Amino acid sequence: MKKLNEYFTSIYYYLHPEHQQQTITHQSVRILQLIQKEPDVTVRKVADAFQISHNTASEHIKKLEQQGWVVKKRSENDQRVVNLTLSEQGLKVVKENTELDAEKLALVFARLSVEEQKQVEEAFYMLSEAAKDVYGR
Repeated sequence: MKKLNEYFTSIYYYLHPEHQQQTITHQSVRILQLIQKEPDVTVRKVADAFQISHNTASEHIKKLEQQGWVVKKRSENDQRVVNLTLSEQGLKVVKENTELDAEKLALVFARLSVEEQKQVEEAFYMLSEAAKDVYGR
């Protein structure tokens, strides 16, 4: 596991985007990721996921909404429920702050054989699916 963590941090160090357009806190990025990755996210789900009070979660969401990154929408099934979604700008912010730089990744991948590229992709897929199985909310 130690080696895997070392590899992961090296990959991110070398391949992360150089310039993020927005100044954003780590907590805000994590909340945006939750909204991106999970279905039917509400303020309560944010509070539970990050072990913060409902009021604190609500304040975080309010700031993200003011930035134009989060949109509140009433559930069609239950009008009492307000679901959170990302705006186009919110999706862009998540991408800029969590994904690897596509150009850097393409340059690195070009140095690998087609077979090695497939192996890397399959390994990441398996790890991603296992993580979803164990920690999916």
